[in-house]
Amino acid sequence: MAIPNEKEKYSYADYLTWNEGERLELIDGKIFNMSPIPSRRHQQVLRELSTAFSVFLREKDCEVFFAPFDVRLLADNKRDDDINNVVQPDLSIVCDKEKLDDKGCKGAPDMIIEILSPSSVKLDRWKKYQLYEKAGVHEYWIVDPINNSVEIHLLIDAQYKFQGVFTKDDTISVNLFPDFKLDLNRIFAKITLI
Repeated sequence: MAIPNEKEKYSYADYLTWNEGERLELIDGKIFNMSPIPSRRHQQVLRELSTAFSVFLREKDCEVFFAPFDVRLLADNKRDDDINNVVQPDLSIVCDKEKLDDKGCKGAPDMIIEILSPSSVKLDRWKKYQLYEKAGVHEYWIVDPINNSVEIHLLIDAQYKFQGVFTKDDTISVNLFPDFKLDLNRIFAKITLI
């Protein structure tokens, strides 16, 4: 079924009836189209990040998931009809297995990474930033594949605190996993110039 345009606010129940081929997100019941598909650069950075996290998390309690993977936020004890926030972060780290089901994640992941695309800058830096903060995502990274940088925000006293911008010359710690150091040069080195 195609997406109807007659409602002011949509739910996860509506979302489940739409075409599987379309990449859409719901924020406060409003539809956000994730087209066009991500660039090659975006996918290269996603591959390197997901590999680094997957290798580190092997045999640990937390798991890494990459888009498309539905994350239903602010969904505690709610039915599908009452959930109005469904996102597909580029990378999600989930440590509480109780939040995982066959549909994805119901509740806030411990960490989310969004990789900027020209069409997603405002959404990732503003709407999703606010949503992830409100939902209680502990660590939020915004990755810029054009400028080879990572911006880190940590949830402290229910508000994001900016931790800085790091470039490919930096090795950074993951707050969620203090013994995990990420060499950004390794993440960005394999990016093919367009």
